[in-house]
Amino acid sequence: MGPFVAVLGLFAAVAVLVMFVVFISYVRLWLRAWLSEASVSWLSLVGMSLRKVNPAVIVDSRIMAVKAGLNVSTNELETHYLAGGNVVKVVQALIAANKANIDLSFQQATAIDLAGRDVLDAVQTSVRPKVIDCPDPSKGAPVVAAVAMDGIQLKAKARVTVRTNIKRLVGGATEETIIARVGEGIVTTIGSSQSHKKVLENPDSISKTVLARGLDAGTAFEILSIDIADVDVGENIGADLQIKQAEADKQIAQARAEERRAMARAREAEMVAMVQEMRARVVEAEAEVPKAMAEAFKKGNLGIMDYYRMKNIVADTGMRESISRAEGPGQADDQTQQ
Repeated sequence: MGPFVAVLGLFAAVAVLVMFVVFISYVRLWLRAWLSEASVSWLSLVGMSLRKVNPAVIVDSRIMAVKAGLNVSTNELETHYLAGGNVVKVVQALIAANKANIDLSFQQATAIDLAGRDVLDAVQTSVRPKVIDCPDPSKGAPVVAAVAMDGIQLKAKARVTVRTNIKRLVGGATEETIIARVGEGIVTTIGSSQSHKKVLENPDSISKTVLARGLDAGTAFEILSIDIADVDVGENIGADLQIKQAEADKQIAQARAEERRAMARAREAEMVAMVQEMRARVVEAEAEVPKAMAEAFKKGNLGIMDYYRMKNIVADTGMRESISRAEGPGQADDQTQQ
């Protein structure tokens, strides 16, 4: 009996020690929850530690919910914690929605949180709308530039007031979509204006036109207003385009003129070659004359007197040509008139 009693006593001592450690570890959490009327059982606290759940986060979140009049169980909070959600923000969002009379269930809040959205910021934005700059200066685009039909560029800045739509928050487009759609609407409105002066005279026509397009469809926000903060005149894009077009036409005309000059030079070279060819033919024909004369002498078709008469004619012709070259064109014209 002695050894059995000793072993039994050892087990009892170990059990007491374990219970004391558990009591010391969780007594503050259990007592805080009990005093806040959000009691959590000892077994639940131990089970949270075994499931690698932070009991302090669950207890504090349940205390906040109970004090705000919300009935959220520890199992729901623990489940969301294990899913990777932010339990504290979900409870804070539920409290804010309850105080603002916004219909937001625990399932909706956890779905929004698990979707990567800031559920607390969404609820706060539903209560207090926020202003979005269009375009976003942090993205490197300070203004939205567009060109009116008269060719003048206008640079505009807009401020969009939005309110979060809780029902469309899961799966709805983000702020970037709102900024892109508003920028597209500004460009379209300015581009369809006959004159930039009309836009400058009535800048709110841009906001009215853009707001009437229903740009918040499919987004997580509801657009309350679009205000044009600034409209500046930019460059004369139409004139620049005309100048560039004129320069391009000039270069095309120069290229065509150069092409015609090249064709003319080629034609001239071709004609020179033809002249040389014809001269060669003349020389070849002149070389055949003595042969023909010799053949005529042999056959008796040409007499010696005919030959000398022909030589006299040739000499006379050469003399006349030399005289005309010596007198020049002016004297030749005077002699012709006389």
